[in-house]
Amino acid sequence: MSVSPPLPLLKRVPPGLWTALVWCAAAVSPVVEYVLMPPRAGYSLSYPRDGLEPLGARLLLLLAFGLVLAGCALLRRRTTLAYALVVAGTVVSTLAWRQDEIPPLQFLGVSVALGHVAAGRPRRTSLAAAGGTLAVLACYPVLRWVPGPDSGTAPEPFVALTLAVAWLVGHSVHQARAHTEELYARAAAQAVTAERLRIAREMHDTVAHSIGIIALQAGAAARIVDSRPEAAKEAMRTVERTGRETLSGLRRLLGALRQADQDRDPGQERDRARQPGPGWSALRPAAGLADLDRLAATTTAAGVSVEVRWRGTPRPLPAEIDLAAFRIVQEAVTNVVRHSGAGSCRVSVEHREDELAVEVRDRGSGGAAGTETGYGLAGMRERAALLGGDFRAGPCPGGGFLVTARLPLPVDAHTETETRATAG
Repeated sequence: MSVSPPLPLLKRVPPGLWTALVWCAAAVSPVVEYVLMPPRAGYSLSYPRDGLEPLGARLLLLLAFGLVLAGCALLRRRTTLAYALVVAGTVVSTLAWRQDEIPPLQFLGVSVALGHVAAGRPRRTSLAAAGGTLAVLACYPVLRWVPGPDSGTAPEPFVALTLAVAWLVGHSVHQARAHTEELYARAAAQAVTAERLRIAREMHDTVAHSIGIIALQAGAAARIVDSRPEAAKEAMRTVERTGRETLSGLRRLLGALRQADQDRDPGQERDRARQPGPGWSALRPAAGLADLDRLAATTTAAGVSVEVRWRGTPRPLPAEIDLAAFRIVQEAVTNVVRHSGAGSCRVSVEHREDELAVEVRDRGSGGAAGTETGYGLAGMRERAALLGGDFRAGPCPGGGFLVTARLPLPVDAHTETETRATAG
């Protein structure tokens, strides 16, 4: 139930905005300094006072601003096209001033955009973008003859060096992100394996319990078949019900495991199962929701009051659903103790017509399931998904955190309770 902390302000600024700020600052600065300000003794060959006097030059400068701002707006969604617009706008701005060289300051905006391309796109795409920009730099000496004669030495090599540095920085960021994603994927796979092994062990305990019931009832039936035939028949009926229910539970679990392997979403693998805390693992072997009172008492002793509410008419629950519901509540309550800062929480269990609904709500600060590297949500989500259920978790609008799970009940769920009653 992790709630990621807000990103720093600098990281929340879109890359297109950074590019627009750098480019516009470099484009507006010469207009203010060499056109709007009073004449000074010094002058600039790159930005002459009469550079923008022709109407065509002003239209070109407006076109340059339009191209660059459009590219900055599209930089996150259509990176390649946006970068091309930024480069084109930069070239048009130099033509507007009738410059015979590309000002390195004006090309800083292109460098910022290239860094974003290298950080967020594959290496082949970013290299193509960098190569295209270098080609523009190489071809610009030809474009310089369009507005007027050549009168200076172009600093294209220096601009190319700044582009190379920008690409290297962006590519380093890209590699760091890829490495982080790989680490998350490995941790997620290991967490899923650990969670499934834990579920398998618990299912093993359930099956072992059922097999024990079958053995006891079969032995009792064999001993009393002659003296008490009716009791022997009832014992064999118990054996049949227990065996059918156990096989049904195993089929549901194995079928769900196979389906989960086929439909698994890699984007959700970061939220994989985390082992419950030391204070709660001692509750094994768990009978299921019948252990909620013991869990509430243990949590209250730890300093967080737990209120348990039961709704609806109690329904017979198969062992795997009963155990999954308890584990979901157990993990959610554990997270309340560890991370929410709340002094109390409320657990609601509702028996509906065709499903079991559980809810855990607290009024704490909203954090749960540890930090970004924790996997508290995944264990609960995995259990609900394996049984074909639905799981949701998130902050409440009025404060606190809410965990809900809906577990569908099979049609023959009542046989489990009958089996337990007979075994008792």
